[in-house]
Amino acid sequence: MKRPHQTLWQVFALPIAIAVLSTVGLIAALTGDGWRDVLSWVALGVPVLAVGWAMKARRS
Repeated sequence: MKRPHQTLWQVFALPIAIAVLSTVGLIAALTGDGWRDVLSWVALGVPVLAVGWAMKARRS
């Protein structure tokens, strides 16, 4: 099955967003407690969920 043509921005938008979110999560985890811990858990959980979603989508 041939995929439709995508621009460079369409290809790299999601990986860049995940990288930025991971960076924010790591910085929040290293710089404080309380709400920053919650932010870091959420921000670092998104890439894990994305990998799980991608693996499930690839198998089906």
